[in-house]
Amino acid sequence: MPETANPARPVDLLIVGAGFGGLYMLLKARRQGLAAQVIEAAGSVGGTWYHNRYPGARVDIESMEYSFGFDEALQQDWHWTERYAAQPELLRYANHVADRFGLRDGIRLNTRLAGAHFDASAQRWQAWSETGERWSARFLVLAAGPLSTPNRPDFPGLADFRGRVLHTADWPHEAVDFSGQRVGVIGTGSSAVQAIPLIAEQAAQLTVFQRTATYAVPAHNGPLDPDFEARIKADYAGFRARNRQMMGGFGSLLPPNRISALAVSPEQRDAMFEQRWRIGGFGVLGTFSDLIVNPAANELAGEFVRRKIRATVHDPATAEALCPRHPIGCKRLCVDTGYYATYNRPNVRLVDLAAAPIEGFTPAGLVAGGEEHRFDSLVLATGFDAMTGTVLRLDLRGRGGERIQDHWKAGPLNCLGMAIAGFPNLFNLVGPGSTSAFTNVIVAIEHQVDWIAGCIADLDAQGLATIEATPQAEADYVAHVNTVAARTIYLNCNSWYLGANIAGKPRMFMPLFGFPAYVEKCAEVARQGYTGFVLG
Repeated sequence: MPETANPARPVDLLIVGAGFGGLYMLLKARRQGLAAQVIEAAGSVGGTWYHNRYPGARVDIESMEYSFGFDEALQQDWHWTERYAAQPELLRYANHVADRFGLRDGIRLNTRLAGAHFDASAQRWQAWSETGERWSARFLVLAAGPLSTPNRPDFPGLADFRGRVLHTADWPHEAVDFSGQRVGVIGTGSSAVQAIPLIAEQAAQLTVFQRTATYAVPAHNGPLDPDFEARIKADYAGFRARNRQMMGGFGSLLPPNRISALAVSPEQRDAMFEQRWRIGGFGVLGTFSDLIVNPAANELAGEFVRRKIRATVHDPATAEALCPRHPIGCKRLCVDTGYYATYNRPNVRLVDLAAAPIEGFTPAGLVAGGEEHRFDSLVLATGFDAMTGTVLRLDLRGRGGERIQDHWKAGPLNCLGMAIAGFPNLFNLVGPGSTSAFTNVIVAIEHQVDWIAGCIADLDAQGLATIEATPQAEADYVAHVNTVAARTIYLNCNSWYLGANIAGKPRMFMPLFGFPAYVEKCAEVARQGYTGFVLG
C-alpha cells in the first residue's frame, strides 16, 4: 500500500461502484445504522447505464420488471415510457433513486479504487484511491458489476488507423453523427445488434464484421401500455414475488410451457414458437420446457430462428452467413429491433470473419480476407471482460498478502457468488458464481444486498468481527456451479460465460443458472449459522 499523508477515514462499509448495486447497498447499510462510503470512478451514478450510451442502448428485460422492488412508493410513483426502457431513461431512474433516498452525500464520484489490503491485526480493509484518498473499512463490497470493463482486443495495427475509434461500452457523452460517413462495426453481440440498425440509418456505408453469428429475437418495443402499467401496479408486490419464483427472476406473465418440444407435431411446434415470436423478448426460450437442457429440442428452436432469418434477409448468401450454428441461448440471446432487416439496406454489407479474417489495419481501414475495407469511423462492439475484469485490475490482497490475481489464476473461485476464501469481510456483488448473467440483474442485486446486510447484522448481534469462506466451501460451490451448467446447453459453445472472449483468460463457467434454487441455498447457509464460513 503506497505511503500517503492522508489519514484513513474509518467506515463500516466501503462500497466500490455507484450503479444499482452500489446505490442499494448504501441505502441498506444506512438503514442498519452503518457508516458507508461509495466510491465511483465515473462522473455520475448509473454504472452500466452511464457508460453504455451507444445508439439504441436499452434494457432487454421489460421496464416494469427491470426496476427496484424494495420500496412500494418508488415503484408506484415512477413511470416508464417504453416496454423496454432506453439508456437515457434508465440513467434518469438511477439518478432519481439517488436523489429520492438522499444518497449523494455518501458517494464520491470521479474516485477510482486503486487497491485494498486486508489488515489481519486490525481486522479491517485498508483501501486507497488513485488520487490518494484512504479508507479503513470493516467490510469491502465490490459493486462494479459483471459487465463494467470493456474488452479491447489487441488487433494488429489498430493504432495505424487514422479515423475515429469508438467502443460501445465507453461511448462519448456528446452526440456522435455518422451522417455521410463510411462506418465499420466489429462484433455482433447484444450492443451491436442494438446499435447497427440506427448507425445504418445515418451512415453512407456500414460494414459489419461478424465474428460469430448471433440469435436475435424481436423486442416489439413501443410505448408502455397505460392499462398494463395499471394492472401491474395494482399488485406490484405480488408481481415481484411471482417473478422471484421464475428461473431468471422475471417473466411470470409469460411462464415457460410445461411441455417438451419433442412431444408435439411439427405444425404445433411451429405455431407455439410463432406465438412467442409475436410476443417477443426472452420468452421465446420458454416456448418449451426443455430448450435449455435438451440439445435436440434446442436445435428445433435454433432452426426456427434460422428460418426467420432466411425469410427476412433478401440475399441468400448474407442470410446464411447470419444464421448461427451454436445452440440458441448458449451465448446471450439478443433482443432486437430490425437487426436482420438492416442487411437488406443497400448501404449495409456483412463481412463474415470466419471466411475472411482480419489481417491487420491500415491508416484508412482494415484488411480482411485480402480485401481492404475503408471507413471514417470504427465501432468496436467487442463486449466486456465479464465478471472478473474489473476485480483483477485491482491491487486486492487478502489474508497473508495473497493477491486476487494469484487466487483466481485458474479461474474465479468463490463461495455463494459473493465471498472469496482468504479474503475476509469482502463481498462481490453479482460477480462469478452469482445468477446475474441469467437473471434480471436488479432482482439479483436486491437479493445479494439483502443477504449481505443480514450477514453483517448477524455478526454484529453476536459481537463477531469477521466472516471468511473456507477453501473447501469455495471448491464445493464452484463444483456446484459447473455441475448445474453441465445439465444445460451452456457448455456447448464458446461464450463470455466461460471467459472465451478474452485471450488468455482461464476457461471456467462463471455464472450460476437458476435463481430460486440459489436464493434457497443462500438462505440455508445463513439459517445454519453460515456453514462453509469461518466466523471470528
